[in-house]
Amino acid sequence: MNKKSIIVSNVSEEHDNPIAELVQMACKFDSEIILESENRRINAKSIMGIMAFNPSEGMSVDIVADGSDENEAISAIEKFLVCE
Repeated sequence: MNKKSIIVSNVSEEHDNPIAELVQMACKFDSEIILESENRRINAKSIMGIMAFNPSEGMSVDIVADGSDENEAISAIEKFLVCE
């Protein structure tokens, strides 16, 4: 299991449909990917979960991944959320 803390950038300016794009990206990985912020913990592969989580600019998020491609998954999700 691996974990990384990030601050979310303005993803809605960088992506046309950030919620769907984030879920599609997460689903490419075999690892379990969880996003955590404050008392919320959601599965990054769940569109309903991401909609409820609503990652927005300035939000502090922990990306937690567990599986064979966890490092790649964390890196990809981080790049998406910080708009690199």
